[in-house]
Amino acid sequence: MYFVMYKDQMGDWRWRLLAEDHQIVADSGEGYRNKGDCQHGIRLVKSTLSATPVIEREDALCLDA
Repeated sequence: MYFVMYKDQMGDWRWRLLAEDHQIVADSGEGYRNKGDCQHGIRLVKSTLSATPVIEREDALCLDA
């Protein structure tokens, strides 16, 4: 997998995580004015450990904690 950083149409920085077959696995979900903030978002995702819990929800529309 690999990350791609790019500027969107509004000039904000965004990132995408792509699989080896170049399919999008995840994205930033928001734009960042500063490139450094976008890089920080990537570092946060990269720092996720296998110990990060997975929470199963019955209602897919229930996205709040």
